[in-house]
This record gives sequence, C-alpha cells and structure tokens, in this order.
Amino acid sequence: MNQSASLGADAPAGYLNHGWIYRDRVDAAGAGQTLLQYYTQRYRHSSEPEWRDRIESGQIRLDDRPAAPETLLQRGQRLAYHRPPWVEPPVPLDFAVLHEDEDLWVVSKPSGLPVLPGGGFLEHTLLWQLQVRCPRPTPVPIHRLGRGTSGLMLLARSPLAKAHLSQQMRDRQIHKVYRALVGPNVAGDRLSLRYAIGKLPHPVLGYVYGATPDGLDAHSECKVLRRSPTSTLVEVTIFTGRPHQIRIHMAAAGYPLLGDPLYGVGGVPHLSAAIAPGKLPVPGDCGYLLHAHRLTFTHPRTQEPLAFVAEPPPPLVG
Repeated sequence: MNQSASLGADAPAGYLNHGWIYRDRVDAAGAGQTLLQYYTQRYRHSSEPEWRDRIESGQIRLDDRPAAPETLLQRGQRLAYHRPPWVEPPVPLDFAVLHEDEDLWVVSKPSGLPVLPGGGFLEHTLLWQLQVRCPRPTPVPIHRLGRGTSGLMLLARSPLAKAHLSQQMRDRQIHKVYRALVGPNVAGDRLSLRYAIGKLPHPVLGYVYGATPDGLDAHSECKVLRRSPTSTLVEVTIFTGRPHQIRIHMAAAGYPLLGDPLYGVGGVPHLSAAIAPGKLPVPGDCGYLLHAHRLTFTHPRTQEPLAFVAEPPPPLVG
C-alpha cells in the first residue's frame, strides 16, 4: 500500500520517560575488574562518583542481586543497570509513511529525530514510535540516518524482507542519493571521494568514526547542483554505507557540511573545543543540512523495482 501519511507530533518539553534496563554480560576484558571499574571505563559519559552512587543505591545489579562497587567480576556474569525515568530532550516526532506493505515500510523522518536509542534518547526515537504504531512485527531499519539527517529510510517487517534487503545492501543494490549544503569554495562540479573511514578516539564516547588511512573502504560521488556566494548545494550518491559517510567524506575533501559541529576539514572530529560549557561534540549533534533525497531498491517478494523521493527542506531545493 502506498501512502503519504504524517504520524506523530512534536515531543513536549520536559517529557519524562519510563526508564530503561541496560543489560551487559561480562566478557574476557571485563573479568577481574571491579564493578565500579567496569562501568567507569566502558561508559565514560558518567563520572566515577556518579557510577558509584548508582551502584550503592542498587540501580546496578549483578546476576540479579545488588553488589558493592569493589566486587570483582567474572566472565559470563550478567549486569543490569536499572536507569530510573529521565527527561528526554524535545524532538520532532512526526514522520511520513510513504509506503507500507506486509514486508516493508519506507518512511521520511525529520531532522532532529534519532533513529535508535542512545545519547539520552529512548522514547523520542523513530524506532520507539514505530513500536507504538506497529508492535508486531516492529519494522527493523535496514540502514540508518544520523539524528540531524532528514529523509528516506527503508525498514523491513518480515524475515524475508530483512534477509533480502540486507543482502541488497551488502551487494550495493540499494541506491541512495542525498543532498547537502557545504561552503562556497567547492572546486569543480564533480568529486569522487574514496577516503577510508574507521574508528578514532573520543574522550567521552570511547570512539567516533572519521577519515583514517587504516579504516574501511568508502566511496561517494558528489555533484554540484547550485552555487551561491555563501554556500554550495551538492548531490551525493553513496556506494558504501559507512557511519556518517557523507559528513566525513565532504569534510575530508575540504568541504565540511555547513553547521556541522563535529566534522571539520580533514574529516576528523573537532575535540579541541566544547560546543557548550563542558560538552564535547558528538555524532548526534545537529546543525548541518543533509537529506536522504532518493532511494531505489528491489521489492524482496515481488522483485518489482521501487523508487522513492522525499522532498528536501527549502535550503536544499535546487
């Protein structure tokens, strides 16, 4: 069934969610650490005193029982952090369903709406909103968009669709074309971008992705659509699906997306200066203009070729 229905509304400020349980199993690297060391070293978004308070208040349980911060861990033990309800940042929750059938959904999400939980977001995510709308079976994303990226996403509803569409992704048979806004100094009308992308250290998250010679192969093709004295509108086709590929590739070429708080010239993260007092930039920060504009793939059941377009926001029209 093809449709174009807008679902949801803007999330209210001050919304208190229902809390969550984060589960871990102690691996070889964690064996021999204390419970406090495990959480402090793995989850650097919180300080050691904060983790100690959580352990001592009983929020963290070891094999379903409270434990002291100095408890030594053994491989295979189960950990559960019972995070109490917290106020999630307000985000736009409306998204358009462009296609829906027994096997898949195609939706167009707004900039600012995270796809998956993380970074303080749980219920204010596309996945949670989809679970509310379609609990069984909940659509599973075949690819992801950054929080600040708007536009088309493909999701599987059946095991057949998940397997076939994932294979199409691996075989590079799903074609995705984006629009982005960069600075006015782009040299030439076409760019072929092949900077490798891999993990780079981040003092809060542990790592983020960026341009690095020892990363994985990545390929993007860029075409200039419109120039102005202050910006350049570009169309980017990606042939691989590395995390934050367009943001990294354009920055590595010397043309970071306008307003991108994380990636600067060179395609590596800005970590020398905080974007707000005490806050280093992370991949989920918004401010840039990037839109998943066109999407083509083969329907996993009917083998019919399908193509979708999501109209871009006004600054990306051209």
